Amino acid sequence: MADIVQTAPFPLVRVARRPGRAWGKALRGHLPASEYAWAAAFCVPYAGIFLAFMVYPIAYGIWMGSDPELYRRLFADPLYVKAATNTALYVGLTINVKMLLALALSGLFMRPGWAYKALLMIFVLPWAMPAWPAFMSIHWMLNGEWGLINNFLWDVFGIDGPHWLTVDWLAFGAVMLSHLWKALPFSTVILLAGRMAIPTDIVEAAKVDGATGWRMFAHVTFPLIGNLYLIATLLSTIFTLGDFNTVNFVSGGGPANSTHVLATLSIKYMNDLFQPQMGVAAALSALPVMVPGRHPDAQVADAIGATMTRSARSGPPRV
Repeated sequence: MADIVQTAPFPLVRVARRPGRAWGKALRGHLPASEYAWAAAFCVPYAGIFLAFMVYPIAYGIWMGSDPELYRRLFADPLYVKAATNTALYVGLTINVKMLLALALSGLFMRPGWAYKALLMIFVLPWAMPAWPAFMSIHWMLNGEWGLINNFLWDVFGIDGPHWLTVDWLAFGAVMLSHLWKALPFSTVILLAGRMAIPTDIVEAAKVDGATGWRMFAHVTFPLIGNLYLIATLLSTIFTLGDFNTVNFVSGGGPANSTHVLATLSIKYMNDLFQPQMGVAAALSALPVMVPGRHPDAQVADAIGATMTRSARSGPPRV
């Protein structure tokens, strides 16, 4: 018997869905309509706060600093040129010194023993202290007439200490050392957490193959915490570039406005010189540092990734 094939009297036509329904289903996911309405209702206040206190101030600041004439006036101001130079030195020196010290100290605090744990608790105290009283205390310690440091030099060694805050390079050096004292524990704790997360079997395998000391650090420890080192460097760069408290409370931008950085100069333009647009332009001029086309740290990340790949393929180093 011949096969009987049933065919539809009319050709089947696929009905296209409305774009609105497709978007709604994509946003709602597997939630029913009622639960999606409650979820949206709970998100609306947070979205409003985000728009009011994040998006609007940033957009308004960009609008205030959008006039090219502001930047021509800004670049012609010697005060801005000095502050930009100070910012480059401040960020470049403190970041590199901070990260190298944090890398070394994280290895120190990895040593066993209760003494190192107690020292770590003391070490993180500057990071936990409020910035205002800490930096104001440093400011009064550096007072040239009755400060703690100069009194100590006179009582112990019988010499007159320098006027720390009235010489530009001494004041700027005091600012950088104060920043290192306050911010170093943060980077150290991050790298310490990275060291503690290294699997013990990798370390034991490297020790069996004879890797100790510098070989262990170069071929095992640093490749495994390299990405964390990069993240800590980027975070530290952001925090240091926007650091206002250290300069403001330790040196106040003095002597003669010689220690200002962009973060403090922008506030000076707004409050002291009554030029809010210039202050916003000074702050926005630091954005190219944070959004470069090819940041040098990206090259460091590529080198770290290549090192980790070679280490993973070849296994622990052999001596």
